[in-house]
Amino acid sequence: MEIDEAITLTQDRLAEEGGTMGQLLGHFRHRISPVLIGDPGWTRILECAGKLPITMGALPFGFELPLHERSPKADFGVSLARGTRPAAFFQDRARTDRTDETATAIARLLGQMDAEGSPLREIVGRKLMLEYDTGSTRDGEDSFPALFLRPGERPIVGAGSQLGDVAMVVDALVSSVGGETGDAERDNVERVYKAQPADTRMDSFGVFPSRSRAIRLAIMGFESRRQVCSYLEDVGWPGAISAVDSVITRFKERANIVRSGVNIDVRAQSLGPTLGLTLIVKQRYTKDSRYWLDGLTDWDPFLKALSHEDIVVPEKLAALAGWVSKPTTLFAKSGRYVLLRGIHHIKLVISGERLQHAKAYVFMVLSGAVSL
Repeated sequence: MEIDEAITLTQDRLAEEGGTMGQLLGHFRHRISPVLIGDPGWTRILECAGKLPITMGALPFGFELPLHERSPKADFGVSLARGTRPAAFFQDRARTDRTDETATAIARLLGQMDAEGSPLREIVGRKLMLEYDTGSTRDGEDSFPALFLRPGERPIVGAGSQLGDVAMVVDALVSSVGGETGDAERDNVERVYKAQPADTRMDSFGVFPSRSRAIRLAIMGFESRRQVCSYLEDVGWPGAISAVDSVITRFKERANIVRSGVNIDVRAQSLGPTLGLTLIVKQRYTKDSRYWLDGLTDWDPFLKALSHEDIVVPEKLAALAGWVSKPTTLFAKSGRYVLLRGIHHIKLVISGERLQHAKAYVFMVLSGAVSL
Protein backbone atom coordinates (compact mmCIF):
# COMPACT_ATOMS: atom_id res chain seq x y z
CA MET A 1 0.00 0.00 0.00
CA GLU A 2 1.31 3.48 -0.92
CA ILE A 3 1.98 5.84 1.97
CA ASP A 4 -0.75 8.33 0.94
CA GLU A 5 -3.30 5.49 0.77
CA ALA A 6 -2.22 4.35 4.24
CA ILE A 7 -2.66 7.87 5.62
CA THR A 8 -6.14 8.22 4.09
CA LEU A 9 -7.16 4.82 5.45
CA THR A 10 -5.91 5.73 8.90
CA GLN A 11 -7.72 9.08 8.87
CA ASP A 12 -10.96 7.38 7.87
CA ARG A 13 -10.56 4.87 10.68
CA LEU A 14 -9.75 7.56 13.23
CA ALA A 15 -12.82 9.49 12.11
CA GLU A 16 -14.87 6.43 13.10
CA GLU A 17 -13.35 6.67 16.57
CA GLY A 18 -14.54 10.29 16.80
CA GLY A 19 -13.30 12.93 19.22
CA THR A 20 -10.22 15.14 19.25
CA MET A 21 -6.45 14.85 19.29
CA GLY A 22 -6.67 15.60 23.00
CA GLN A 23 -8.78 12.50 23.57
CA LEU A 24 -6.40 10.46 21.43
CA LEU A 25 -3.37 11.68 23.38
CA GLY A 26 -5.14 10.82 26.61
CA HIS A 27 -4.70 7.14 25.76
CA PHE A 28 -0.92 7.56 25.57
CA ARG A 29 -0.23 9.22 28.92
CA HIS A 30 1.22 6.02 30.41
CA ARG A 31 3.70 5.83 27.53
CA ILE A 32 5.24 9.24 28.26
CA SER A 33 7.59 9.64 31.20
CA PRO A 34 6.54 12.30 33.75
CA VAL A 35 10.22 13.24 33.84
CA LEU A 36 9.82 14.52 30.27
CA ILE A 37 6.27 15.90 30.53
CA GLY A 38 4.74 16.43 33.96
CA ASP A 39 1.04 16.60 34.72
CA PRO A 40 0.70 20.42 34.43
CA GLY A 41 2.50 20.37 31.08
CA TRP A 42 0.44 17.43 29.92
CA THR A 43 -2.77 19.26 30.82
CA ARG A 44 -1.73 22.22 28.64
CA ILE A 45 -0.97 19.90 25.74
CA LEU A 46 -4.34 18.18 26.08
CA GLU A 47 -6.11 21.54 26.14
CA CYS A 48 -4.36 22.55 22.93
CA ALA A 49 -4.87 19.16 21.26
CA GLY A 50 -8.52 19.19 22.32
CA LYS A 51 -9.12 21.87 19.67
CA LEU A 52 -7.71 19.68 16.89
CA PRO A 53 -9.40 16.79 15.03
CA ILE A 54 -8.44 13.23 15.95
CA THR A 55 -7.64 12.53 12.28
CA MET A 56 -4.37 14.44 12.70
CA GLY A 57 -3.03 11.32 14.39
CA ALA A 58 -2.49 9.75 10.96
CA LEU A 59 0.44 12.09 10.28
CA PRO A 60 3.39 12.59 12.63
CA PHE A 61 2.74 14.50 15.84
CA GLY A 62 5.02 14.97 18.79
CA PHE A 63 6.85 17.10 21.29
CA GLU A 64 9.79 19.46 21.66
CA LEU A 65 11.49 18.45 24.90
CA PRO A 66 13.87 20.94 26.58
CA LEU A 67 16.63 18.70 27.92
CA HIS A 68 18.35 21.66 29.59
CA GLU A 69 15.41 22.51 31.86
CA ARG A 70 14.44 20.53 34.94
CA SER A 71 10.81 21.56 34.50
CA PRO A 72 9.01 18.66 32.76
CA LYS A 73 7.23 20.53 29.98
CA ALA A 74 7.06 20.42 26.19
CA ASP A 75 5.84 22.18 23.10
CA PHE A 76 3.40 20.27 20.88
CA GLY A 77 3.65 19.74 17.13
CA VAL A 78 1.31 18.34 14.49
CA SER A 79 1.24 18.12 10.70
CA LEU A 80 -1.42 18.10 8.01
CA ALA A 81 -1.74 17.86 4.25
CA ARG A 82 -4.00 19.50 1.68
CA GLY A 83 -6.91 17.41 0.45
CA THR A 84 -7.31 15.53 3.74
CA ARG A 85 -9.81 15.55 6.59
CA PRO A 86 -7.69 17.80 8.85
CA ALA A 87 -7.23 20.27 5.99
CA ALA A 88 -11.00 20.42 5.50
CA PHE A 89 -11.42 20.99 9.25
CA PHE A 90 -9.24 24.12 9.20
CA GLN A 91 -10.75 25.39 5.96
CA ASP A 92 -14.25 25.08 7.45
CA ARG A 93 -13.10 26.86 10.61
CA ALA A 94 -11.66 29.72 8.56
CA ARG A 95 -14.98 30.15 6.77
CA THR A 96 -17.14 30.02 9.91
CA ASP A 97 -14.94 31.86 12.42
CA ARG A 98 -13.06 34.85 11.05
CA THR A 99 -11.41 35.36 14.46
CA ASP A 100 -9.54 32.04 14.29
CA GLU A 101 -6.11 33.28 13.18
CA THR A 102 -4.60 29.80 13.01
CA ALA A 103 -7.33 28.42 10.76
CA THR A 104 -7.15 31.54 8.57
CA ALA A 105 -3.38 31.18 8.10
CA ILE A 106 -3.66 27.47 7.29
CA ALA A 107 -6.51 28.10 4.86
CA ARG A 108 -4.42 30.75 3.07
CA LEU A 109 -1.52 28.32 2.66
CA LEU A 110 -3.80 25.51 1.53
CA GLY A 111 -5.43 27.88 -0.93
CA GLN A 112 -2.05 28.62 -2.50
CA MET A 113 -1.32 24.90 -2.69
CA ASP A 114 -4.73 24.12 -4.18
CA ALA A 115 -4.48 26.64 -7.02
CA GLU A 116 -4.25 25.08 -10.47
CA GLY A 117 -0.62 24.68 -11.49
CA SER A 118 0.44 25.98 -8.06
CA PRO A 119 4.16 26.85 -8.06
CA LEU A 120 4.14 26.55 -4.26
CA ARG A 121 2.82 23.00 -4.42
CA GLU A 122 5.51 22.11 -6.96
CA ILE A 123 8.10 23.05 -4.35
CA VAL A 124 6.65 21.98 -0.98
CA GLY A 125 4.07 19.40 -1.98
CA ARG A 126 0.97 18.99 0.16
CA LYS A 127 2.16 19.20 3.76
CA LEU A 128 2.72 21.79 6.45
CA MET A 129 3.65 21.59 10.11
CA LEU A 130 2.38 23.44 13.18
CA GLU A 131 4.21 23.92 16.49
CA TYR A 132 2.32 25.15 19.55
CA ASP A 133 4.24 26.83 22.42
CA THR A 134 2.44 24.80 25.09
CA GLY A 135 5.58 24.64 27.19
CA SER A 136 6.18 28.38 27.34
CA THR A 137 2.76 30.05 27.30
CA ARG A 138 0.84 30.92 30.45
CA ASP A 139 -2.24 28.96 31.54
CA GLY A 140 -5.29 29.94 29.53
CA GLU A 141 -3.26 31.80 26.92
CA ASP A 142 -3.94 30.78 23.33
CA SER A 143 -0.88 30.32 21.16
CA PHE A 144 -0.80 31.09 17.45
CA PRO A 145 1.41 28.19 16.37
CA ALA A 146 4.56 28.44 14.32
CA LEU A 147 4.06 27.32 10.71
CA PHE A 148 6.63 25.37 8.71
CA LEU A 149 6.95 24.33 5.08
CA ARG A 150 9.48 21.86 3.70
CA PRO A 151 10.56 21.87 0.02
CA GLY A 152 10.16 18.12 -0.32
CA GLU A 153 8.85 17.98 -3.89
CA ARG A 154 11.50 20.20 -5.48
CA PRO A 155 14.48 20.33 -3.11
CA ILE A 156 16.13 23.73 -2.82
CA VAL A 157 19.86 23.10 -3.00
CA GLY A 158 22.77 25.48 -2.54
CA ALA A 159 24.71 27.37 -5.22
CA GLY A 160 22.10 30.11 -5.59
CA SER A 161 20.16 28.95 -8.65
CA GLN A 162 16.73 28.72 -6.96
CA LEU A 163 16.17 32.21 -5.64
CA GLY A 164 12.69 32.21 -7.14
CA ASP A 165 11.75 29.08 -5.17
CA VAL A 166 13.13 30.55 -1.94
CA ALA A 167 11.15 33.78 -2.44
CA MET A 168 8.00 31.82 -3.28
CA VAL A 169 8.06 29.84 -0.01
CA VAL A 170 8.98 32.84 2.15
CA ASP A 171 6.25 35.01 0.63
CA ALA A 172 3.68 32.24 1.10
CA LEU A 173 4.47 31.86 4.80
CA VAL A 174 4.65 35.57 5.56
CA SER A 175 1.42 36.34 3.68
CA SER A 176 -0.38 33.45 5.41
CA VAL A 177 -0.05 35.26 8.74
CA GLY A 178 -1.13 38.59 7.27
CA GLY A 179 2.28 40.07 6.56
CA GLU A 180 4.34 41.12 3.59
CA THR A 181 8.02 40.41 2.98
CA GLY A 182 9.97 43.67 3.15
CA ASP A 183 12.93 44.54 0.92
CA ALA A 184 15.48 44.32 3.76
CA GLU A 185 14.03 41.01 4.93
CA ARG A 186 14.13 39.63 1.40
CA ASP A 187 17.74 40.79 0.95
CA ASN A 188 18.80 38.96 4.10
CA VAL A 189 17.00 35.77 3.03
CA GLU A 190 18.73 35.92 -0.35
CA ARG A 191 22.11 36.44 1.32
CA VAL A 192 21.61 33.37 3.51
CA TYR A 193 20.59 31.28 0.51
CA LYS A 194 23.25 32.50 -1.94
CA ALA A 195 26.02 31.59 0.51
CA GLN A 196 24.86 27.97 0.82
CA PRO A 197 27.40 25.43 -0.46
CA ALA A 198 26.23 23.42 -3.46
CA ASP A 199 25.92 20.19 -1.48
CA THR A 200 23.53 21.62 1.13
CA ARG A 201 19.76 22.04 0.97
CA MET A 202 17.14 24.33 2.44
CA ASP A 203 15.35 21.86 4.70
CA SER A 204 12.52 24.01 6.04
CA PHE A 205 11.09 27.52 6.33
CA GLY A 206 9.22 28.71 9.41
CA VAL A 207 7.40 31.73 10.84
CA PHE A 208 6.46 32.35 14.49
CA PRO A 209 3.44 34.67 14.68
CA SER A 210 3.41 34.69 18.50
CA ARG A 211 7.06 35.80 18.73
CA SER A 212 9.17 38.64 17.39
CA ARG A 213 9.08 38.80 13.60
CA ALA A 214 11.63 36.44 12.01
CA ILE A 215 11.83 33.86 9.25
CA ARG A 216 13.58 30.68 10.36
CA LEU A 217 15.62 28.93 7.70
CA ALA A 218 16.94 25.42 8.31
CA ILE A 219 19.91 24.54 6.11
CA MET A 220 21.08 20.93 6.18
CA GLY A 221 23.87 18.87 4.68
CA PHE A 222 27.11 20.54 5.79
CA GLU A 223 29.91 18.02 5.49
CA SER A 224 32.38 19.41 8.01
CA ARG A 225 32.93 21.75 10.92
CA ARG A 226 34.99 24.01 8.69
CA GLN A 227 32.20 24.23 6.12
CA VAL A 228 29.67 25.26 8.78
CA CYS A 229 31.93 27.93 10.25
CA SER A 230 32.90 29.31 6.84
CA TYR A 231 29.24 29.58 5.91
CA LEU A 232 28.42 31.50 9.09
CA GLU A 233 31.27 33.89 8.35
CA ASP A 234 30.06 34.38 4.77
CA VAL A 235 26.49 35.27 5.80
CA GLY A 236 27.64 37.55 8.60
CA TRP A 237 26.04 35.65 11.45
CA PRO A 238 26.54 37.95 14.48
CA GLY A 239 27.05 35.21 17.07
CA ALA A 240 30.23 33.57 18.35
CA ILE A 241 31.42 31.26 15.56
CA SER A 242 34.12 30.00 17.92
CA ALA A 243 31.37 28.54 20.12
CA VAL A 244 29.87 26.72 17.13
CA ASP A 245 33.32 25.39 16.25
CA SER A 246 33.82 24.15 19.81
CA VAL A 247 30.46 22.35 20.01
CA ILE A 248 30.91 20.54 16.69
CA THR A 249 34.48 19.59 17.56
CA ARG A 250 33.66 17.95 20.86
CA PHE A 251 30.61 16.09 19.51
CA LYS A 252 32.62 14.73 16.57
CA GLU A 253 35.11 13.39 19.09
CA ARG A 254 32.34 11.46 20.84
CA ALA A 255 30.04 10.29 18.01
CA ASN A 256 29.97 9.66 14.27
CA ILE A 257 28.47 12.88 12.89
CA VAL A 258 27.67 12.30 9.20
CA ARG A 259 26.28 15.77 8.41
CA SER A 260 25.34 19.00 10.17
CA GLY A 261 22.61 21.60 9.83
CA VAL A 262 21.93 25.11 11.10
CA ASN A 263 18.78 27.06 11.94
CA ILE A 264 19.13 30.77 11.27
CA ASP A 265 16.58 33.45 12.13
CA VAL A 266 16.34 36.12 9.43
CA ARG A 267 15.03 39.52 10.47
CA ALA A 268 14.68 42.78 8.60
CA GLN A 269 17.54 44.42 10.52
CA SER A 270 19.94 41.49 10.60
CA LEU A 271 20.35 37.80 11.29
CA GLY A 272 19.38 36.69 14.77
CA PRO A 273 22.25 36.06 17.22
CA THR A 274 20.94 32.62 18.24
CA LEU A 275 21.86 29.57 16.18
CA GLY A 276 20.25 26.14 16.15
CA LEU A 277 22.76 23.40 15.39
CA THR A 278 21.65 19.93 14.31
CA LEU A 279 24.25 17.17 14.21
CA ILE A 280 23.07 14.25 12.11
CA VAL A 281 23.98 10.69 13.06
CA LYS A 282 21.55 9.08 10.60
CA GLN A 283 20.71 10.29 7.10
CA ARG A 284 16.95 10.53 6.49
CA TYR A 285 15.35 10.61 3.07
CA THR A 286 11.80 11.94 3.00
CA LYS A 287 10.83 9.92 -0.09
CA ASP A 288 11.53 6.70 1.82
CA SER A 289 8.28 5.19 3.15
CA ARG A 290 10.22 4.02 6.24
CA TYR A 291 11.46 7.55 6.93
CA TRP A 292 10.02 7.56 10.43
CA LEU A 293 11.52 4.25 11.58
CA ASP A 294 14.63 4.25 13.76
CA GLY A 295 16.65 1.29 14.92
CA LEU A 296 16.37 0.87 18.68
CA THR A 297 20.01 1.81 19.22
CA ASP A 298 20.56 4.38 16.44
CA TRP A 299 20.53 7.30 18.86
CA ASP A 300 22.58 5.74 21.67
CA PRO A 301 25.98 7.18 20.58
CA PHE A 302 24.61 10.71 20.28
CA LEU A 303 22.76 10.52 23.61
CA LYS A 304 25.97 9.32 25.24
CA ALA A 305 27.83 12.24 23.65
CA LEU A 306 25.14 14.61 24.89
CA SER A 307 25.48 13.29 28.44
CA HIS A 308 28.88 15.01 28.73
CA GLU A 309 27.29 18.45 28.38
CA ASP A 310 26.76 20.21 31.72
CA ILE A 311 23.52 21.88 30.62
CA VAL A 312 21.69 18.57 30.06
CA VAL A 313 19.48 17.16 32.85
CA PRO A 314 20.62 13.52 33.30
CA GLU A 315 17.18 12.24 34.33
CA LYS A 316 15.63 13.65 31.16
CA LEU A 317 18.32 12.12 28.98
CA ALA A 318 17.76 8.72 30.59
CA ALA A 319 14.01 9.00 29.98
CA LEU A 320 14.60 10.09 26.38
CA ALA A 321 16.72 6.99 25.76
CA GLY A 322 13.60 4.89 26.26
CA TRP A 323 11.46 6.88 23.83
CA VAL A 324 12.39 4.92 20.71
CA SER A 325 10.47 1.65 20.68
CA LYS A 326 9.46 -1.12 18.32
CA PRO A 327 6.22 -0.62 16.35
CA THR A 328 3.42 -1.33 18.82
CA THR A 329 0.06 -2.87 17.94
CA LEU A 330 -2.98 -1.16 19.45
CA PHE A 331 -6.67 -2.04 19.27
CA ALA A 332 -9.66 0.31 19.11
CA LYS A 333 -13.30 0.05 18.14
CA SER A 334 -12.46 0.78 14.50
CA GLY A 335 -9.82 -1.94 14.35
CA ARG A 336 -6.10 -2.46 14.73
CA TYR A 337 -3.43 0.25 14.57
CA VAL A 338 0.35 0.39 14.67
CA LEU A 339 2.01 3.08 16.80
CA LEU A 340 5.45 4.29 15.73
CA ARG A 341 7.59 6.32 18.12
CA GLY A 342 11.05 7.79 17.68
CA ILE A 343 13.45 10.72 17.86
CA HIS A 344 13.43 12.92 14.77
CA HIS A 345 16.35 15.17 15.71
CA ILE A 346 18.07 16.94 18.58
CA LYS A 347 18.87 20.64 18.31
CA LEU A 348 21.71 22.36 20.13
CA VAL A 349 21.09 26.08 20.61
CA ILE A 350 24.09 28.40 20.76
CA SER A 351 23.86 31.99 21.95
CA GLY A 352 25.89 34.29 24.15
CA GLU A 353 29.14 32.54 23.16
CA ARG A 354 28.16 29.13 24.49
CA LEU A 355 25.78 26.18 24.22
CA GLN A 356 22.63 27.31 26.04
CA HIS A 357 19.90 24.80 25.19
CA ALA A 358 19.45 21.21 24.04
CA LYS A 359 16.06 20.22 22.64
CA ALA A 360 14.85 16.79 21.54
CA TYR A 361 12.16 16.57 18.87
CA VAL A 362 10.29 13.29 19.30
CA PHE A 363 7.40 11.95 17.28
CA MET A 364 4.49 9.54 17.35
CA VAL A 365 2.37 8.44 14.42
CA LEU A 366 -0.50 5.98 14.03
CA SER A 367 -1.21 3.77 11.05
CA GLY A 368 -4.30 1.72 10.38
CA ALA A 369 -2.42 -0.01 7.54
CA VAL A 370 -0.98 -2.80 9.67
CA SER A 371 1.32 -3.97 6.85
CA LEU A 372 3.64 -1.16 7.99
